[in-house]
Amino acid sequence: MGAWDIGHFDNDTAADFGGRVDAAAAEKKAEVLRDVLTAVAATAPQEYAHEGQEAVAAAALVAAQCPGGDPVTTPYGPKAPLPPLPADLRPLAVRALDRLTAKNAGPLDLWADAGAGREWLAGIATLRAVLAGAPGE
Repeated sequence: MGAWDIGHFDNDTAADFGGRVDAAAAEKKAEVLRDVLTAVAATAPQEYAHEGQEAVAAAALVAAQCPGGDPVTTPYGPKAPLPPLPADLRPLAVRALDRLTAKNAGPLDLWADAGAGREWLAGIATLRAVLAGAPGE
């Protein structure tokens, strides 16, 4: 993973994901997020969660539409505004983030190896708090 900062879109994988979200038709954008969040949330503890940076970026996009969520303003995220996202993405994003803070999670391992594990986890905790505090259905 090439990363230039600790932000949710500040790495090659997440930036590419932002482009993939932009490339999707408006009515398919939520499905792009759902697919990556589901893939990570469904990863068993003994399996390695590979799509982690994409799932974090997807969770940030979902959280941006929640009360108290921060807008995604980075130039590495999607350029076009997202349509309103379904509320059921919120608990799914929480499950994905929970998976990414457990064993065998790609991003946690990478950030910990880079000496930024605590800082990365703090950003994940902030996202999770916004998502968990928002109505999910």
